Amino acid sequence: MFELPPLTDVLADLHVLQLPMRVRFRGITTREVALLRGPAGWGEFGPFLEYDDAESANWLASAIESAWQGPPPALRSSVPVNATVPAIDAARVPEILARFPGADTAKVKVAEPGQSLADDVARVEAVRAHIAHVRVDANGGWSVGQAEAALRALTESGALQYAEQPCASVDELVELRSRMPEVRIAADESIRRANDPLRVARVGGLDVAVVKVAPLGGMRATIALAEQLRGMGADLVVSSALDSAVGIAAGLAAAAALPDLRLACGLGTGGFFERDVSAGQLMSAGAVQVNSVEPDPDLLRRLSAPQDRQEWWTTRIRRCFSLVQFNGQ
Repeated sequence: MFELPPLTDVLADLHVLQLPMRVRFRGITTREVALLRGPAGWGEFGPFLEYDDAESANWLASAIESAWQGPPPALRSSVPVNATVPAIDAARVPEILARFPGADTAKVKVAEPGQSLADDVARVEAVRAHIAHVRVDANGGWSVGQAEAALRALTESGALQYAEQPCASVDELVELRSRMPEVRIAADESIRRANDPLRVARVGGLDVAVVKVAPLGGMRATIALAEQLRGMGADLVVSSALDSAVGIAAGLAAAAALPDLRLACGLGTGGFFERDVSAGQLMSAGAVQVNSVEPDPDLLRRLSAPQDRQEWWTTRIRRCFSLVQFNGQ
């Protein structure tokens, strides 16, 4: 069983960073994360600002695992990665796709507040002009009726590989699957933000399970859960949580350790940052090599957050530390 390091060690080499973004994504234009260094390398603690301490503790467990344990044994040296298209105007789609060389799969954000279904259809059609396999992600933004209408419009000119979290609740996902068996349904929030992450699979609410390392408590916890979900019939996709290169490395390591990985993973979001902590993982021919990441010291200095934000994140880590559990790892 892994022994939790002392809090003083966790805080000993802490870097709070502000990463400027090229486009608005998830409602933000600057991503704040905290990086910590341990004997096995670097870890990333980056729960979104609105997350409470109980939820954020998993993100701290993940960071500590990366920095003190390191990655699990890899079964592959590279991971296929999808392009990710934010809720942008359709005219900007080629610009975004250019950041994902060789990708044959794209995830397109839809159901953005303040936008229309026509905007979503135009964006998806623009992606289809360049990419073979298209997924959409609504982040739980539709009711069942809205999802059914939207997915019928979005599949009028072509199939979707799947629709990710079209509705917020597990019961809604189950109902939508019964109404539209022709569209595969993926669950994200219904796994990573659920008290029982297996329930959505147990009651028939998904075809694809999207798992994210940081919210699930680390690489090993993610792999264990993913294998359970796979045993329940779900295909697997490892995705990022708008991570820096350090967090992406943990996601790639988890994906590389899965015995069965048929679908492209959502681990290419580093292209949304104007500057990252490292050159990171470069995409080639639709895949990314699995490697450890060493942040550039100069970038750590240039991206360092103001003192008040350093203190805010340090205090947050102190609060979350007492809640960290490794579930018997």
